[in-house]
Amino acid sequence: MKRRDFLQRSLVTGPALAAGGSLLSACQGHSNQVQAQLPPPYHFGLAEVSIDELQRRQEAGGLSALILTEAYLERIYELNDALQAVININPDATKIAIALDQERAESGPRGPLHGIPILLKDNIDTQDPMPTTAGSIALAENYARRDAFLVAQLRKAGAVILGKTNLSEWANFRSTRSSSGWSSQGGQTRNPYALDCSPCGSSSGSGVAVAANFCSVAIGTETDGSIICPSALCGVVGIKPTLGLISRTGIIPIAHSQDTAGPMARTVRDAAILLSALTGVDPEDPATANQRAEADYTAFLDENSLGGARIGVMRSSFGVHEKLDAAIENALEVLRKAGATLIDLERVTPADEPYKGSEFEVLLYEFKNDLNAYLAQTDAKVPIKNLQELIDFNEAQREQAMPYFEQEILRMAVEKGPLTDRAYSEALAKSKRLTQAEGLDAVMDQHQLDAIVGPSDAPAWKIDLVNGDHYIMGGKASYSPAAVAGYPNITIPAGYVHDLPVGISFMGRAYSEPRLLGLAYAYEQLSRHRSAPDFTLIKTRR
Repeated sequence: MKRRDFLQRSLVTGPALAAGGSLLSACQGHSNQVQAQLPPPYHFGLAEVSIDELQRRQEAGGLSALILTEAYLERIYELNDALQAVININPDATKIAIALDQERAESGPRGPLHGIPILLKDNIDTQDPMPTTAGSIALAENYARRDAFLVAQLRKAGAVILGKTNLSEWANFRSTRSSSGWSSQGGQTRNPYALDCSPCGSSSGSGVAVAANFCSVAIGTETDGSIICPSALCGVVGIKPTLGLISRTGIIPIAHSQDTAGPMARTVRDAAILLSALTGVDPEDPATANQRAEADYTAFLDENSLGGARIGVMRSSFGVHEKLDAAIENALEVLRKAGATLIDLERVTPADEPYKGSEFEVLLYEFKNDLNAYLAQTDAKVPIKNLQELIDFNEAQREQAMPYFEQEILRMAVEKGPLTDRAYSEALAKSKRLTQAEGLDAVMDQHQLDAIVGPSDAPAWKIDLVNGDHYIMGGKASYSPAAVAGYPNITIPAGYVHDLPVGISFMGRAYSEPRLLGLAYAYEQLSRHRSAPDFTLIKTRR
């Protein structure tokens, strides 16, 4: 009981740990080894168990939502000090589980998520007694008045909201020298496959929590890579859906023209189950008005989906790391042998007109506008009500809020004008044109493609709080065109590079999730690369 009581009070590491008491030193990126206090390995009976199997066990009576919830809480207690993936536990989690068990006994389960514990990225509002912080100590008292729309959908499906996960502070939109997975509220999240390596971000805690079996499935959010990258580096499945398929109401924003939440899971089927519960038309989010959602995405999981498929290969994302290339070439061979026709693509956006500068301009404008709107409606206890007040707060609390890197992106954003500015509208039009009509759509039309594939990201790099992320993909990131276009992307484990997971991404047109899920599922069934981390202390890397 003491452990559970501790968990239900809070798992927030606090400013003191974030500012200097972390298990990682500020110079971690320069050392070959990391000292971490992991408990001795022990058997966890629910490791890698699928949602379907959890439901079967509950129906058989050998498992309940309460037992399942308590087991995950115990798992978090044992390992979270080393991984820093979970930032807060829902004090109402066991109460919710008990009520769902009673409902199952009286009237049966609501569906496949009944009694299934789920972790949410800590930029998603819930009515539970947990703050929504975006990783910032400025929002430590930000208790939402109501659930985000997607959380209401999860409750309707019978899920147990287990807690909140750590993230790159402000979804990695604070500094050009940030460390993915670090926040002033939650400290530094670490990759479960190598504790001295980055989990990527900004949905760092969600990716790590799923990989480490802290939950069945989790929710991340993405503006440009924040679901795909941590999913790939943590060896799990991530779905960045079409913009508008999942409501953004109640999510701390970066930019409404690109932001979306999405599932993170250990299997494609679990991710599809979760996606099915998350969709819905939200009157408060106009992007959802014309969504083309499916009632059950698992209906499209056909292991023969690759037969006859035409798949483009995004060759512009190769050449970053020879062993990553080798892993993806092996994946391509699996696709080929399963009957897919592969077409090499030199580029998926126009070569003579880059879009990244326009994208960043859009993000700066929308971040100021969208964040100001979110902060304006927060509780009176929240000490900031707009972006300028956030900047001032961080300066006043510099030792805790900015011990390692600055807030230059926030300063750039606060200087932008309203969304009526011509510079904003032109940048938005350009970035969409180059990634949609003249980008992914044009390439897919030209070659009659069902999907485009590429390496999801490079292998994990060393955590370095002094210099920030050692990110080697740069402009070659395969996920970026789909993110800017607002089109779907699914990453699947594709093997390992020096024991570090890497993934392959399947991208397509707007609302092509059914086709992409089928292709990804078929590849997953043939490759079976997902393997749980063993939490061995870090070996010196050659």
